[in-house]
Amino acid sequence: MNKVVLLIPYYNNSDGLMKSLRSIDHDEELDVMIVDDGSLNKFDEDTALLSFKAKGKLFFEYLESNKGIETALNTGLKIIIEKQYQYVARLDCGDICLGKRFEIQEKFLNENPGVKIVGSNVIAVDSNDNFLYSINLPLRDRDIKNKMYFNCMLIHPAVMFSVEILKVVGLYPLNHKSAEDYAFFFTISKSYEMANMNQYLTQIEINEKGISVQRRKQQVKSRIKIIKENFYFGFYPIYGLFRNYILMLLPYRFILFLKKIKK
Repeated sequence: MNKVVLLIPYYNNSDGLMKSLRSIDHDEELDVMIVDDGSLNKFDEDTALLSFKAKGKLFFEYLESNKGIETALNTGLKIIIEKQYQYVARLDCGDICLGKRFEIQEKFLNENPGVKIVGSNVIAVDSNDNFLYSINLPLRDRDIKNKMYFNCMLIHPAVMFSVEILKVVGLYPLNHKSAEDYAFFFTISKSYEMANMNQYLTQIEINEKGISVQRRKQQVKSRIKIIKENFYFGFYPIYGLFRNYILMLLPYRFILFLKKIKK
């Protein structure tokens, strides 16, 4: 068994799943846990096995009905804990790995034992793989934790974290719809050191039919709730609340335009 397992939640996106599996470098040493969240459009296990060329095994778990990404992720994490992996990484269907992403992140965590979760810079593309913008994140723990009050400073499908922290922080919360990762990372930030790598290790797909776009207002409302739960009187929380209230009023296309001109 490998030390690293990749957790991929699946819901009605067979082409995206195969694209993600094919992007994993052949020399990577990791297993993959795919959790089907009660999909109607099932993927073919044989095609998945053929798409995955790395040095590891694929595991499949199927939920009887659609429970939401938080439940799918937690289902996978419970199995991962039982199997006693050391590190768990994340990827979403349609997103792809750049270079030997998992080897690089595993090495970083091994060489920096104080850090328990690491992300990376990310390239964003549309559903046709056309470049939209790049996301450059703060690298150091203090900067990440301060700017978490503005927005999530770890890109969910680009992270790898130590399984041991789940004993303290628990699983993904179920009461922050469309922002479960933001709440999860905030909980981690209270007890552990965080980092991002100054490399583009993941390419994410911005899909107009995806949760981040269709449920953007719900996502921002959840983000505001999380900021309030972690609030203290200081510049970062106050500015973060103000910023997110403004974002809730702005149309998505305008926000996308601002991200593109910053690239």
